[in-house]
Amino acid sequence: MDVFALSEAVRERKVSPVELVAQTLAAIESKNDQLNAYITICAEDARKEAAQAEADIMRGEWRGMWHGIPVAVKDMILTAGVRTTLGSKVFERFVPEQDATVVRKWKEAGAIVLGKTNTHEFAYGPTGDKSHFGPSRNPHNPQKITGGSSSGSGAAVAANLAYAALGTDTGGSVRIPAAACGIVGMKPTFGLVSKYGAFDLGYTLDHVGPMTQSVRDNAGLLNLLAGYDHNDPYSLSWPEEDYARLLGTAIRGKVIGVPRWYYQHVKGEIVQALQQVMEVYRALGAEVREVELSMMDELVEAQRITVQAEASAVHEKTLRDYAADLDQEVCERLLDSKEVRGYQYVQVQQRRGRLTASYNEVFAGVDVLLTPTLPILPTDIGQRTVMIGDYQDGVRPALLRLTAPTNFTGNPSLSVPCGFSKDGLPIGFQLIGKHGEEAKLYQFGYAYEQETRS
Repeated sequence: MDVFALSEAVRERKVSPVELVAQTLAAIESKNDQLNAYITICAEDARKEAAQAEADIMRGEWRGMWHGIPVAVKDMILTAGVRTTLGSKVFERFVPEQDATVVRKWKEAGAIVLGKTNTHEFAYGPTGDKSHFGPSRNPHNPQKITGGSSSGSGAAVAANLAYAALGTDTGGSVRIPAAACGIVGMKPTFGLVSKYGAFDLGYTLDHVGPMTQSVRDNAGLLNLLAGYDHNDPYSLSWPEEDYARLLGTAIRGKVIGVPRWYYQHVKGEIVQALQQVMEVYRALGAEVREVELSMMDELVEAQRITVQAEASAVHEKTLRDYAADLDQEVCERLLDSKEVRGYQYVQVQQRRGRLTASYNEVFAGVDVLLTPTLPILPTDIGQRTVMIGDYQDGVRPALLRLTAPTNFTGNPSLSVPCGFSKDGLPIGFQLIGKHGEEAKLYQFGYAYEQETRS
């Protein structure tokens, strides 16, 4: 059952938080050696917190849907008293003294953090297979990548090693593993969720987002995470919203835009899966319409320059003092990032408002955009080139190509699973909306999920 249903069973004392935690820890013990989803497991603390949650609920002090639910946190996000490694030897023994805002909110809601999930070192890679602690492995085929950088969070949720997880997303790092592992992942509007206490990679690109097994759970978690935080200089002071409010509302008469640019150099099986998604939406009464977005190549390049310049600034001291301790590929990427010139970064930021406004003009005629999340299926661990028909691409740029643009524009983007390849690998589609329209994305994602649920 999803967390919404499970939490009701917990509230009604039909399900015990102690048993939930024990069962999930047993699953972790059974599967984590193979999947490498977790770097740090907080078994003793989780059992104590489960016992406390159960005692509170027995007294009628139920705090809401996350009370007593076992969850996981990406190891880029600070957790008080529990090491936060960033997937790096450099931070292998770093133990923060305080929680990130999102972790504090989750704990206050009664969630039980089972541990810290694996991440591509410094979150600087979409494959998820370059961590000091080894690669995370895809639960659907352990020889394949989970996608990154929220690699362990994707694997943990997909393999039932947590009921939900937090990820961070700078170029697609929530949505890529969500699609690759067959779960739901949301990159919210930039600034909607506080990133205070999430280690930076790109100051103006980073997002914290929820990763869950269902759309409804995802909306419920965003309800908890969203909100203004004075500690985050990019935080938005918007009115409180219920992001689950449109779940179950009909989409008949709504318009879905299909941008041609997003369907270039995409694996045939993925295109076929997206065509089936379009047919489901048409059967639900929505209009599916092709649209043009002329600024996309410029957006991709702008995001690349931005992440390189900002990552270089974040890791200037790391690269200077600890280069020998870094994964070679991550180190090389940071060295490449230093080549971006100051004038290039400034010019891109000057164009940012225009590019974002131009991108959002499409929503004058459509409610949401529908795209593949990824143009390729999960590749082998360590693989760095891929054939897409007759076109050869690098695995890293291919994984980032369809997700990175909305990190630059800040638009909310939701990845929803839509079946499997002939080899049993997950496929996901992406719904993109106007700033602040997460509820609408959940409406469309939930409509598809309910219509296709077996």
